[in-house]
Amino acid sequence: MIAAGPPLILASASPRRREILSSLGVKAEVQPSGVDEEALHVEDDVEFVRAAARMKLEHVLGACPLEDAFVLAADTTVCVDGQRLGKPSDDADAVRMLQLLAGREHVVRTGVALGRVGEGVLDCRVVETRVSFRPASQDELERYVAAGESRDKAGAYGVQGLASGFVTRLDGSYTNVVGLPAAETVNMLLEHGALDQWP
Repeated sequence: MIAAGPPLILASASPRRREILSSLGVKAEVQPSGVDEEALHVEDDVEFVRAAARMKLEHVLGACPLEDAFVLAADTTVCVDGQRLGKPSDDADAVRMLQLLAGREHVVRTGVALGRVGEGVLDCRVVETRVSFRPASQDELERYVAAGESRDKAGAYGVQGLASGFVTRLDGSYTNVVGLPAAETVNMLLEHGALDQWP
């Protein structure tokens, strides 16, 4: 792991985000925000994901007992044809989302926000990646959803798993599609002193 600096809190229950930080050698304690980003009424897709990340960050910053701790929060959405796809409500909703994505290009956006206890919000950035899916049959999509990978994922797919079999092109950060853009996150942590050095 990277040399220990001030404590870093990850304001997310996502195992993918935790794994990305761990793969980077960045140690973080997990403290999910528990806020419902769907309650946000922000029309613009970029501003929505930025506002959702900030909302999660501010919630955990306000509840964190660790003085000087940094808090990192993120929110990911999938956008296609003017529709914003969050996490599916059930398997039927997951199939509906995947039907929208099959044979098309979509945009994955992650808002990443960093703050520090006692200082508030320090930074918030939005990273975009374009992803293209090959055409897929209804049966394929239903079998994919039945495998269980769609649950708890924006756009109803996990690019790091079975869904890689749908992806024909990816333009931008791969880890952004997984849930946390690695290079941009490391850069943000370094710029604000949450990491003294990396790697």
